[in-house]
Amino acid sequence: MMFHSFRLLFLGTAVSLTSGLAWAGESVILFDGKNLDAWESSNGGAPGAGWVIEADGALHRKEKTGDLVTKASFANFEMEWEWKIAEGGNSGVKYWVNSIAKQNLGFEYQLIDDERHADAKNGVKRQTGALYDIKGAAADKVVKPAGEWNSSQLVVKGKTLQHWLNGNLVVSVEMGNAEWEKMFAESKYVKYADKGFAPGHGKILLQDHGDPVWFRNIRLTKLDD
Repeated sequence: MMFHSFRLLFLGTAVSLTSGLAWAGESVILFDGKNLDAWESSNGGAPGAGWVIEADGALHRKEKTGDLVTKASFANFEMEWEWKIAEGGNSGVKYWVNSIAKQNLGFEYQLIDDERHADAKNGVKRQTGALYDIKGAAADKVVKPAGEWNSSQLVVKGKTLQHWLNGNLVVSVEMGNAEWEKMFAESKYVKYADKGFAPGHGKILLQDHGDPVWFRNIRLTKLDD
């Protein structure tokens, strides 16, 4: 089981994760292998029966059951979790999720079998670690193959979004600058820009994309606004 407590400087360059640092701000355990008290179905009500907590403490999306969303909303935060995907599988962790046009929409940290799933063949913006459909993960990312555990982190602070994968920074963007405006304009999300997409706060979502996926040790720390 691998945890990294971490605190990052927003310098636009890679920073090493350091073990043993105290968490800054309020820490929230979203999943500790025991229950789904922090979660509900994205359709409302209790989590679907297809989300199964296994004996080893992993949360397994075992069969079609619908997405999970946190009961609480978050603005600025650091979050870490471990995950593995089945061969040929596709899933994701979405954040700043809100109901827009009768959909649960937000930014997505892509989790996918890069080698086998058809969507991963559509370019780096749809591969593991990507800010889905906006910016691909670094070409030198280290991702373990389907069926093996990976660790991921999100850092969301003001206009800065960072995706970390197995200890390495793989995506860093600053919303609002010229690069961002171009990337966002070319994404599928641009049509929701005037409908309140990713307003700076929202829920966390674990995606049921029709394939088996496992999560464990999901922890979030709130950052100052």
